[in-house]
Amino acid sequence: MVEAVRRPGKDRPDDRRSADQLFDRELDHLPPQVRWREWMQRVEATIFAASEPVGRETLARIVGKSCSIDLLIDDIREELRGRPYDLVAVAGGWKHLTRPAYADAIRAGVGGGDKAVDLTQSEVLVLMCIAYFQPITRGELSSFFGKEISRDFIGHLRGAGLIASGPRSPTPGAPYTYVTTKAFLLEFGLDTLRDLPDFEALEDAGLLSKEKLLAGDIMPDFAGLQEGIEVEADE
Repeated sequence: MVEAVRRPGKDRPDDRRSADQLFDRELDHLPPQVRWREWMQRVEATIFAASEPVGRETLARIVGKSCSIDLLIDDIREELRGRPYDLVAVAGGWKHLTRPAYADAIRAGVGGGDKAVDLTQSEVLVLMCIAYFQPITRGELSSFFGKEISRDFIGHLRGAGLIASGPRSPTPGAPYTYVTTKAFLLEFGLDTLRDLPDFEALEDAGLLSKEKLLAGDIMPDFAGLQEGIEVEADE
């Protein structure tokens, strides 16, 4: 009987599990300092090679069980001091990002790239409201701004990948709600929604309340922004 020939690149699940088991995470044969250095290099190489932020669970698969991911990241970042890029916590993981001081040089050399999303002031304001008060319906957004937020308007934010449909609202008609996405966090350089500016301070002070905003009891600074979105939408 002829043995079946395995096609290159078509590893079976058992083969992948075997390779995973053979991978030495612990590195017990190495002195502590050398072991730590190897873990640092593994983590930095993995993050460098990834196109998306790399999460803690992924990094835990390439280092020993006793290894502190946070301390490892701190040591890597310390070594990157003075370099034009850093290792940044964003969108629930870590990613290499160039420092803002070199933004002009990058634009002059290679252009702005295709990462940034071109948003109008109105879209930024609506996106801000969704970020703070999600899940929120289109009707609630319209009530906040005193002007209808169109489906096309929401569609542009969805097309940019910055928002997605959330759970159905318990209100009559069960309209869709909207929530921000991982792409939103990445676009604005946030690790989690808790990194939104002054979120907890404004909430604790009672200045940022979905109920008050929908009732028309808004802050003076927001009133000017409300007029701005109406003017821009009419143009």
